Amino acid sequence: MTAIARPAAEDVDLASPAAAAAALRTFWRLAEAWGLSVPEQMALLGVGRSRLYQWKQGRVGALDRHVLERLSYLFGIYAALRLLLPEPGRADAWLRRPNAAPLFNGQSALQRMLGGQVADLYVVRQYLDAQRGGKS
Repeated sequence: MTAIARPAAEDVDLASPAAAAAALRTFWRLAEAWGLSVPEQMALLGVGRSRLYQWKQGRVGALDRHVLERLSYLFGIYAALRLLLPEPGRADAWLRRPNAAPLFNGQSALQRMLGGQVADLYVVRQYLDAQRGGKS
């Protein structure tokens, strides 16, 4: 039996239009699961309305490294929530509930993530990884 050759991770061009389209398809599913509004999607991706709508219409070119970084954190947050709270409804609702942890200061994780800075996504991802008892 012959093994199917798969490209090494280093050989995959994450900035290619095909990879960008796949990443955005995943983001649209995440946005639906989390019930994100258009302004929330824009803030999380760090893009304007016209760019967001271009992408939604399938007009996707390569994504810049800033968007790729944001997507990476968002996908990590989604995955960590699924591990911590396996019931999808609970995991998705956690994002919008006020949180007493010092990092959130009574706000929800989503409110923190919507702060506009990549660092806001990073700290939520790190918080969830710490709750899992590990690192990303």
